[in-house]
Amino acid sequence: MDIDQIIDQIHPLSSAAKLMLKKNVEEVHLPKHSIVIQADKIEKNIYFIKIGIARTFSIIDDNEITFSFGKEGDTIASLKSYIGNQKGYESIELLEDCVLYKFSIERLKKLFNENIEIANWGRKFAEKELIKAEERFLPRQFGTATERYTELLKNYPDLIKRVQLGHIASYLGITQVSLSRIRTKIT
Repeated sequence: MDIDQIIDQIHPLSSAAKLMLKKNVEEVHLPKHSIVIQADKIEKNIYFIKIGIARTFSIIDDNEITFSFGKEGDTIASLKSYIGNQKGYESIELLEDCVLYKFSIERLKKLFNENIEIANWGRKFAEKELIKAEERFLPRQFGTATERYTELLKNYPDLIKRVQLGHIASYLGITQVSLSRIRTKIT
């Protein structure tokens, strides 16, 4: 997904404001298994996925718990760092070789002060990321593993081909054996 599409899906901008924003983006190529965001650090950048897939996870009791995936057009960010300049709780790993768009948070905040359109774009970005987090949280609290798996397939139909089943099982909060049973039942 190109940067214009990503910017527009967050919030449309005038061509002048979009050009200002695009002048501050850097395209980076990173290999599979790169850790783009590290837990317990203040992250200085946000990223958008042009090509590839990533997972967000935390380590709890020495276990990696995956709690979201991102694909083309999605965000890689620590909202605690972006909004509050605080250390994040999550790590984000690339599951494929990726091409990312990188924005400096410091530079973005300067643009927010210089241009009201870009400031509104940044607010819309934060709002949409908050809604995504809420949409991930609620099904984990109330949905069954089968319902969560079905929802995952609906939102990320190609995920099964691109992500290790262990990461998917972790995301669902189940074992790989249970995931195999669910997959068999659904197909």
